[in-house]
Amino acid sequence: MIRILTDSSADFSRRELEERGIDLVALNISFDSESLSDDDSLSSEVFWSRMIAGENPKTSQPSPDAFLSHFMRAKEAGDEVVCVLLSSALSGTVQSAMIARGMLDNAPVYIVDSLQATAALKLLVLRACQLRDEGRSAGDIARELEHFKTRIRLYACLNTLEYLARGGRIPKAAASLGTLVQLKPIVTIDADGRVGLAGKGMGLHRATEALIHMACAHPVDTRYPVLPLYTHTTDNCAALVRKLTQAGFPCRMEDAHSVGPTISTHIGPGAFGVVYVEAE
Repeated sequence: MIRILTDSSADFSRRELEERGIDLVALNISFDSESLSDDDSLSSEVFWSRMIAGENPKTSQPSPDAFLSHFMRAKEAGDEVVCVLLSSALSGTVQSAMIARGMLDNAPVYIVDSLQATAALKLLVLRACQLRDEGRSAGDIARELEHFKTRIRLYACLNTLEYLARGGRIPKAAASLGTLVQLKPIVTIDADGRVGLAGKGMGLHRATEALIHMACAHPVDTRYPVLPLYTHTTDNCAALVRKLTQAGFPCRMEDAHSVGPTISTHIGPGAFGVVYVEAE
Protein backbone atom coordinates (compact mmCIF):
# COMPACT_ATOMS: atom_id res chain seq x y z
CA MET A 1 0.00 0.00 0.00
CA ILE A 2 1.09 3.58 -0.65
CA ARG A 3 0.62 6.14 2.11
CA ILE A 4 0.38 9.86 1.31
CA LEU A 5 1.79 12.11 4.04
CA THR A 6 1.75 15.91 4.17
CA ASP A 7 2.06 18.68 6.75
CA SER A 8 -0.50 21.04 8.24
CA SER A 9 0.45 23.99 6.02
CA ALA A 10 -1.58 22.29 3.24
CA ASP A 11 -4.66 23.26 5.29
CA PHE A 12 -6.68 20.08 4.83
CA SER A 13 -9.65 19.67 7.13
CA ARG A 14 -9.85 16.56 9.28
CA ARG A 15 -12.72 15.33 7.13
CA GLU A 16 -10.71 15.80 3.92
CA LEU A 17 -7.76 13.89 5.38
CA GLU A 18 -10.00 10.97 6.32
CA GLU A 19 -11.88 10.91 3.00
CA ARG A 20 -8.69 11.05 0.93
CA GLY A 21 -6.64 8.72 3.11
CA ILE A 22 -3.94 11.31 3.87
CA ASP A 23 -1.66 11.22 6.92
CA LEU A 24 -0.62 14.47 8.59
CA VAL A 25 2.32 15.88 10.51
CA ALA A 26 1.54 19.21 12.20
CA LEU A 27 3.76 22.26 12.34
CA ASN A 28 3.95 24.18 15.62
CA ILE A 29 2.46 27.56 16.53
CA SER A 30 3.84 29.37 19.59
CA PHE A 31 2.17 32.22 21.47
CA ASP A 32 4.87 33.46 23.84
CA SER A 33 5.67 30.42 26.01
CA GLU A 34 2.62 28.42 24.88
CA SER A 35 3.31 25.93 22.07
CA LEU A 36 0.39 24.51 20.09
CA SER A 37 0.06 22.15 17.14
CA ASP A 38 -1.41 23.48 13.91
CA ASP A 39 -4.19 20.91 13.92
CA ASP A 40 -7.71 20.53 15.27
CA SER A 41 -6.53 21.49 18.76
CA LEU A 42 -6.06 25.09 17.55
CA SER A 43 -9.34 26.40 16.17
CA SER A 44 -9.30 29.20 13.61
CA GLU A 45 -11.54 31.28 15.87
CA VAL A 46 -9.05 31.14 18.74
CA PHE A 47 -6.09 31.74 16.46
CA TRP A 48 -7.57 34.83 14.84
CA SER A 49 -8.91 36.32 18.06
CA ARG A 50 -5.41 36.13 19.56
CA MET A 51 -3.73 37.45 16.42
CA ILE A 52 -6.05 40.41 16.04
CA ALA A 53 -5.75 41.18 19.77
CA GLY A 54 -2.05 41.80 19.16
CA GLU A 55 -0.32 38.54 20.05
CA ASN A 56 2.60 37.58 17.81
CA PRO A 57 2.64 33.84 17.13
CA LYS A 58 5.71 32.14 15.70
CA THR A 59 5.85 28.99 13.61
CA SER A 60 8.31 26.13 13.76
CA GLN A 61 8.88 22.91 11.84
CA PRO A 62 7.91 19.46 13.13
CA SER A 63 10.68 17.43 14.73
CA PRO A 64 12.23 14.45 12.94
CA ASP A 65 10.52 12.23 15.54
CA ALA A 66 7.13 13.39 14.29
CA PHE A 67 7.97 11.93 10.88
CA LEU A 68 9.85 8.92 12.21
CA SER A 69 6.75 7.45 13.84
CA HIS A 70 4.90 7.55 10.50
CA PHE A 71 7.82 6.07 8.59
CA MET A 72 8.31 3.25 11.10
CA ARG A 73 4.64 2.24 10.98
CA ALA A 74 4.73 2.20 7.19
CA LYS A 75 7.90 0.11 7.09
CA GLU A 76 6.53 -2.38 9.59
CA ALA A 77 3.36 -2.75 7.52
CA GLY A 78 5.31 -3.16 4.29
CA ASP A 79 3.91 0.10 2.91
CA GLU A 80 5.58 2.86 0.92
CA VAL A 81 5.26 6.58 1.74
CA VAL A 82 5.05 9.58 -0.57
CA CYS A 83 5.73 12.58 1.63
CA VAL A 84 4.70 15.95 0.10
CA LEU A 85 5.77 18.93 2.19
CA LEU A 86 5.90 22.71 2.57
CA SER A 87 8.58 24.45 0.51
CA SER A 88 12.08 23.99 1.90
CA ALA A 89 12.68 27.69 1.19
CA LEU A 90 10.01 28.58 3.75
CA SER A 91 10.51 25.94 6.45
CA GLY A 92 12.82 23.20 7.68
CA THR A 93 9.98 20.66 7.47
CA VAL A 94 11.55 18.84 4.50
CA GLN A 95 14.86 18.64 6.40
CA SER A 96 13.13 17.08 9.41
CA ALA A 97 11.57 14.43 7.16
CA MET A 98 14.92 13.66 5.55
CA ILE A 99 16.58 13.26 8.94
CA ALA A 100 13.82 10.85 9.96
CA ARG A 101 14.19 8.84 6.78
CA GLY A 102 17.92 8.60 7.40
CA MET A 103 17.25 6.97 10.77
CA LEU A 104 15.71 3.93 9.02
CA ASP A 105 17.75 1.70 6.73
CA ASN A 106 16.13 1.18 3.33
CA ALA A 107 13.01 3.06 4.36
CA PRO A 108 10.52 3.07 1.45
CA VAL A 109 9.96 6.81 1.74
CA TYR A 110 9.86 9.31 -1.14
CA ILE A 111 10.11 12.95 -0.03
CA VAL A 112 8.81 15.64 -2.39
CA ASP A 113 9.79 19.24 -1.70
CA SER A 114 6.65 20.94 -3.01
CA LEU A 115 8.26 24.39 -3.39
CA GLN A 116 4.71 25.48 -2.57
CA ALA A 117 2.51 26.38 0.41
CA THR A 118 -1.12 26.41 1.56
CA ALA A 119 -3.61 25.62 -1.26
CA ALA A 120 -0.78 25.21 -3.80
CA LEU A 121 0.63 22.41 -1.63
CA LYS A 122 -2.90 21.04 -1.29
CA LEU A 123 -3.24 20.74 -5.08
CA LEU A 124 0.00 18.77 -5.20
CA VAL A 125 -1.18 16.39 -2.46
CA LEU A 126 -4.52 15.91 -4.22
CA ARG A 127 -2.64 14.99 -7.38
CA ALA A 128 -0.60 12.45 -5.37
CA CYS A 129 -3.84 10.89 -4.12
CA GLN A 130 -5.22 10.73 -7.65
CA LEU A 131 -2.11 8.96 -8.92
CA ARG A 132 -2.18 6.54 -5.97
CA ASP A 133 -5.81 5.70 -6.70
CA GLU A 134 -4.88 5.05 -10.34
CA GLY A 135 -2.48 2.37 -9.15
CA ARG A 136 0.78 4.18 -9.83
CA SER A 137 3.89 3.19 -7.86
CA ALA A 138 5.31 5.43 -5.14
CA GLY A 139 8.36 6.18 -7.27
CA ASP A 140 6.20 7.10 -10.25
CA ILE A 141 4.06 9.38 -8.09
CA ALA A 142 7.10 11.22 -6.72
CA ARG A 143 8.53 11.72 -10.21
CA GLU A 144 5.21 12.95 -11.60
CA LEU A 145 4.86 15.44 -8.74
CA GLU A 146 8.29 16.93 -9.50
CA HIS A 147 6.95 17.99 -12.90
CA PHE A 148 3.41 18.79 -11.77
CA LYS A 149 4.56 21.26 -9.09
CA THR A 150 6.09 23.54 -11.74
CA ARG A 151 2.62 24.09 -13.22
CA ILE A 152 0.93 25.30 -10.03
CA ARG A 153 0.26 29.04 -9.89
CA LEU A 154 -0.50 31.09 -6.77
CA TYR A 155 -1.36 34.79 -6.78
CA ALA A 156 -2.48 36.46 -3.54
CA CYS A 157 -3.05 40.01 -2.38
CA LEU A 158 -2.20 41.02 1.18
CA ASN A 159 -4.73 43.34 2.77
CA THR A 160 -2.28 44.66 5.35
CA LEU A 161 1.48 44.97 5.83
CA GLU A 162 1.19 44.96 9.61
CA TYR A 163 1.87 41.25 10.05
CA LEU A 164 4.94 41.23 7.81
CA ALA A 165 6.30 44.00 10.04
CA ARG A 166 5.39 42.11 13.22
CA GLY A 167 7.38 39.14 12.00
CA GLY A 168 10.37 41.30 11.09
CA ARG A 169 10.06 40.65 7.35
CA ILE A 170 9.73 44.33 6.47
CA PRO A 171 10.61 47.47 8.49
CA LYS A 172 7.80 48.89 10.59
CA ALA A 173 8.29 52.28 8.92
CA ALA A 174 7.71 50.70 5.50
CA ALA A 175 4.55 49.02 6.76
CA SER A 176 3.27 52.31 8.16
CA LEU A 177 3.93 54.11 4.87
CA GLY A 178 2.29 51.30 2.90
CA THR A 179 -0.77 51.48 5.13
CA LEU A 180 -0.94 55.25 4.68
CA VAL A 181 -1.05 55.03 0.88
CA GLN A 182 -3.20 51.86 0.92
CA LEU A 183 -0.50 49.79 -0.80
CA LYS A 184 -1.63 46.20 -1.42
CA PRO A 185 1.21 43.87 -2.47
CA ILE A 186 0.48 40.90 -4.72
CA VAL A 187 2.65 37.91 -3.93
CA THR A 188 3.44 34.62 -5.63
CA ILE A 189 5.68 31.63 -4.98
CA ASP A 190 8.63 31.56 -7.36
CA ALA A 191 10.43 28.60 -8.93
CA ASP A 192 12.73 28.35 -5.90
CA GLY A 193 9.80 28.04 -3.51
CA ARG A 194 10.19 31.53 -2.07
CA VAL A 195 7.51 34.18 -1.64
CA GLY A 196 8.09 36.93 -4.17
CA LEU A 197 6.43 40.22 -5.08
CA ALA A 198 4.46 39.82 -8.31
CA GLY A 199 2.94 43.30 -8.35
CA LYS A 200 1.07 45.85 -6.27
CA GLY A 201 -1.92 48.14 -6.32
CA MET A 202 -3.00 51.28 -4.51
CA GLY A 203 -6.20 50.18 -2.86
CA LEU A 204 -8.16 46.95 -3.07
CA HIS A 205 -9.79 47.70 -6.42
CA ARG A 206 -6.55 48.26 -8.31
CA ALA A 207 -4.83 45.37 -6.58
CA THR A 208 -7.70 43.05 -7.45
CA GLU A 209 -7.60 44.12 -11.10
CA ALA A 210 -3.83 43.54 -11.20
CA LEU A 211 -4.23 40.07 -9.68
CA ILE A 212 -6.93 39.17 -12.22
CA HIS A 213 -4.65 40.29 -15.07
CA MET A 214 -1.86 38.03 -13.79
CA ALA A 215 -4.14 35.02 -13.37
CA CYS A 216 -5.76 35.40 -16.79
CA ALA A 217 -2.32 35.59 -18.44
CA HIS A 218 -1.74 31.93 -17.52
CA PRO A 219 -4.59 29.69 -18.79
CA VAL A 220 -6.14 27.15 -16.44
CA ASP A 221 -6.01 23.38 -16.83
CA THR A 222 -9.65 22.72 -15.98
CA ARG A 223 -9.01 19.05 -15.19
CA TYR A 224 -7.79 20.18 -11.76
CA PRO A 225 -9.41 22.26 -9.00
CA VAL A 226 -9.22 26.05 -8.96
CA LEU A 227 -9.05 27.21 -5.34
CA PRO A 228 -9.80 30.79 -4.29
CA LEU A 229 -7.90 31.77 -1.10
CA TYR A 230 -8.80 33.84 1.93
CA THR A 231 -7.60 34.56 5.44
CA HIS A 232 -10.05 35.08 8.32
CA THR A 233 -12.95 36.59 6.35
CA THR A 234 -14.28 35.86 2.86
CA ASP A 235 -15.41 39.33 1.69
CA ASN A 236 -12.31 40.21 -0.36
CA CYS A 237 -12.13 36.70 -1.77
CA ALA A 238 -15.79 36.73 -2.81
CA ALA A 239 -15.27 40.03 -4.65
CA LEU A 240 -12.25 38.54 -6.45
CA VAL A 241 -14.21 35.44 -7.47
CA ARG A 242 -17.04 37.56 -8.92
CA LYS A 243 -14.61 39.57 -11.02
CA LEU A 244 -12.62 36.52 -12.10
CA THR A 245 -15.82 34.83 -13.21
CA GLN A 246 -16.82 37.92 -15.19
CA ALA A 247 -13.40 37.78 -16.88
CA GLY A 248 -14.05 34.18 -17.93
CA PHE A 249 -11.75 32.63 -15.34
CA PRO A 250 -13.25 29.35 -14.03
CA CYS A 251 -13.60 29.49 -10.25
CA ARG A 252 -16.31 29.16 -7.62
CA MET A 253 -16.66 30.52 -4.13
CA GLU A 254 -17.84 27.05 -3.06
CA ASP A 255 -14.25 25.86 -3.55
CA ALA A 256 -12.70 28.65 -1.48
CA HIS A 257 -9.75 27.61 0.67
CA SER A 258 -9.22 29.04 4.14
CA VAL A 259 -5.51 29.64 4.75
CA GLY A 260 -4.53 28.12 8.09
CA PRO A 261 -2.47 29.43 11.00
CA THR A 262 0.98 28.37 9.69
CA ILE A 263 0.83 30.75 6.72
CA SER A 264 -1.71 33.25 8.11
CA THR A 265 0.71 34.06 10.92
CA HIS A 266 2.84 35.88 8.35
CA ILE A 267 0.20 37.55 6.18
CA GLY A 268 -2.64 38.52 8.49
CA PRO A 269 -6.40 38.80 7.89
CA GLY A 270 -8.16 39.92 4.74
CA ALA A 271 -5.71 38.36 2.28
CA PHE A 272 -7.21 36.82 -0.84
CA GLY A 273 -6.09 35.13 -4.03
CA VAL A 274 -6.32 32.09 -6.27
CA VAL A 275 -4.40 28.86 -6.84
CA TYR A 276 -4.68 26.66 -9.93
CA VAL A 277 -2.80 24.40 -12.34
CA GLU A 278 -1.63 26.10 -15.52
CA ALA A 279 -2.42 24.40 -18.81
CA GLU A 280 0.55 22.87 -20.63
